[in-house]
Amino acid sequence: MVAAAIPTSCQLLFSTSSSTTSRLYPPYLDAKTLFSFPTNKRHVSIVRTPAGVRCQALGAEVVVTKRSAFEIQTLTGWLLKQEQTGVIDAELTIVLSSISMACKQIASLVQRASISNLTGVQGAVNIQGEDQKKLDVISNEVFSNCLRSSGRTGIIASEEEDVPVAVEESYSGNYIVVFDPLDGSSNIDAAVSTGSIFGIYSPNDECLTEVDDNATVLQQVEQKCIINVCQPGNNLLAAGYCMYSSSVIFVLSIGQGVFSFTLDPMYGEFVLTQENIQIPKSGKIYSFNEGNYQLWDDKLKKYIDDLKDPGPSGKPYSSRYIGSLVGDFHRTLLYGGIYGYPRDKNSKNGKLRLLYECAPMSYLVEQAGGKGSDGHQRVLDIEPVER
Repeated sequence: MVAAAIPTSCQLLFSTSSSTTSRLYPPYLDAKTLFSFPTNKRHVSIVRTPAGVRCQALGAEVVVTKRSAFEIQTLTGWLLKQEQTGVIDAELTIVLSSISMACKQIASLVQRASISNLTGVQGAVNIQGEDQKKLDVISNEVFSNCLRSSGRTGIIASEEEDVPVAVEESYSGNYIVVFDPLDGSSNIDAAVSTGSIFGIYSPNDECLTEVDDNATVLQQVEQKCIINVCQPGNNLLAAGYCMYSSSVIFVLSIGQGVFSFTLDPMYGEFVLTQENIQIPKSGKIYSFNEGNYQLWDDKLKKYIDDLKDPGPSGKPYSSRYIGSLVGDFHRTLLYGGIYGYPRDKNSKNGKLRLLYECAPMSYLVEQAGGKGSDGHQRVLDIEPVER
């Protein structure tokens, strides 16, 4: 997967035209009398002369709305506004609120990991073949519980689970949520930034929740759940991530741009801090794990070598690599540049998961004016063939 800014250029020309209807004023105004009144944000002066009445625009009126120092826009308030304007429905509002609650809980756990003895390996291996950290398991439980209790999710799929989970019928809703509960957990012991990633789909079919113990029936239900979950990124209704670092930052898109909210410890709420984020058109940073350089194909090696070439400007790209997808991606989103974790000789499909990482992040990057690619095609167009 590669996320990069798309250079674009355009010119916008705004023009306005207005006409003012002349109005005769009382005859006691002489030639030296002048007064003005605002019309369409513009002061119009009326001068009575022997030749008649003349209207003259003096200049635009600047209306400044002073914002209160105590006025804040919380994530909850922002979601309610989106619901009121019809951008999202009440069900999706509840799902996103439950995800934000899960992120708050995980943020607290991450910050107290060393104190609460939550560092180190749990002793199990996840479906991806990776050693699970203690916080991987706990974060997965927190995320799953918040989504179940929302009553608005039908199927939830976690990177840490073997198969998607159909929510019990009494709590079942309409949305499919895929998530990586704690990306970059290998960095926890070193207190490096980590994050949670999520994507939300509407279901294309129902998943049975009440079945008997017949193995064949269970297998059929499991396959049906997997088919429902394995959708291309083009079907995403919303996506985002929460980064646990010096600040806890919740980045979200519901298809109307990218917005960033920062957890205010004073209020315990996510507060809107950046609106309509756009990736800079040209960046100076690339983020690749160059430890795998010798395992890459020749074309990719040449591309990286070209980034290092100072060229006519005398300024090569700078290399910045944290090893945490959320951290590296967030920096790319704000500063521009290129992030990639390509396939190599040991990993034919790369190590990033299409469903839980590549698709949600590509959704965000396209909403911010960038592009997500696997080197051959648009990531959001890729149809998952396995979970």
